[in-house]
Amino acid sequence: MVVMVSLGFFFQGSLKQLAKWLDRTKRKALLSALDKIKEELMVFGLLSLLMGHWIAFVAKICVESSTLSSKFYPCVVKKNNFTPGNHVLSRVKYPNDSFVKELVHKQKNEYCPEGHESFVSHESLEQLHRLMFVLGVIHVSYSFIAIALAMIKIYSWRTWENQAKTMALQSVLGSPEAAFDETRQLSTFIFHHTSHPWSQHRVLVWLLCFSRQFWSSINQADYFALRLGFISKHQLPLTYDFHNYMLRSMEEEFRDIVGISVPLWIYGICCIFLNFHGTDFYFWLSFLPAILILLIGTKLHRVVVKLAVEIMNSFPWMRNHQLNLRDDLFWLGKPRLLLWLIQFISFQNAFEMSTFLWSLWEIKESSCFMENEKHVFIRLTFGVVTQFWFSFITFPVYVIITQMGAKFKKTVVSENVRKSLHGWQRRVKAKQSSSTPNLLALPSTSSLGFSTSDSEIKTNFSSKGRSSSGVVNTSAALYFTSNH
Repeated sequence: MVVMVSLGFFFQGSLKQLAKWLDRTKRKALLSALDKIKEELMVFGLLSLLMGHWIAFVAKICVESSTLSSKFYPCVVKKNNFTPGNHVLSRVKYPNDSFVKELVHKQKNEYCPEGHESFVSHESLEQLHRLMFVLGVIHVSYSFIAIALAMIKIYSWRTWENQAKTMALQSVLGSPEAAFDETRQLSTFIFHHTSHPWSQHRVLVWLLCFSRQFWSSINQADYFALRLGFISKHQLPLTYDFHNYMLRSMEEEFRDIVGISVPLWIYGICCIFLNFHGTDFYFWLSFLPAILILLIGTKLHRVVVKLAVEIMNSFPWMRNHQLNLRDDLFWLGKPRLLLWLIQFISFQNAFEMSTFLWSLWEIKESSCFMENEKHVFIRLTFGVVTQFWFSFITFPVYVIITQMGAKFKKTVVSENVRKSLHGWQRRVKAKQSSSTPNLLALPSTSSLGFSTSDSEIKTNFSSKGRSSSGVVNTSAALYFTSNH
């Protein structure tokens, strides 16, 4: 009991210190993600508590023996090995230790009359209890691994952001070399994505994009072009920190990845129910994350190729540098659809690893779960590789490519600026609610509506526009931040 209580308080204290650090470093999105992880752990804890107390009651639910067919068992029952005299002592004939324990337990706890048996046995409920515990630990661990690998990859792009900001500052000062470097980077981007003959073919371009995700991720020219397209589309200053915006967006979207939603719970229950012998359901299911990751990677590279081809066809002499950003570039016009698929991939990988570790824990010797070592190796290999690939390659590419939609997120400005604008807006509304005639003549503050939608944020930036030097006039925002 001392060890269990000590571990509980240690884990609670660790989460508390992590929350304080996230709050101190102004990482509000990651703090929200941590709260969702706590909620997930609470759900698993509640399930564990309920299952621990309800096992005895559920095991007493009796049904006719003919109702339960052996074809729904995960493993084939070998009837020729079962005799009343040796079903307990013969571990060689029944290598599944859990099956032996269940038979022993059934002898000691005969709940049902003759011709009936428990709908769910006591031992199987305990196994399900342990599976839920393993699934919770693995899913939380995979969520942390995913965000860590994605942040490592995106932080490696910081050098390109610094170079782009330096070039933008030199361009503002009128340096001809900076303008030449900007044009050269965009030309490299267009050449890299349009030089292949398949790049303009309606069907073969998908094969080209499918192959490129294995040997060509986001390079420097791609980053410069996509950054410039985003800034030009939304009329931001050329020195805008696009890298920090991506990090804030990634933290916001990571909050949606963690946690197990109701549809994922339904999917997990169906996976457990459909795993009866003769189907190799888990084996074929292990390929699904890899297929989805390849589809998502192909679609993301297709978006980049399409933007490059549109520039080349519309402006062959490079007279216009603006990319045609829009939601139609993505499936069903919804960039967030890819995020839902990524959330499903994360859960499926965690479920795959959980079932394997649960089998090692629960089934001590050989069984149908482990009898085909080649299948087990393929399942584990696909699960580990797809989790790494999705975390380190696909998710970072998703973060930058999905910024090429028609709108941008509220994270386009930092948390401190948003708080200052919210405070200023509340004070102005409070003053407008009074009956002072002068305040009734003030213009509406809805142009600063950071609390409503992304389109209103865009209106705010568009209304401010750019100065002649290419820098947004932020004097009003600085005034509100420092004096209000």
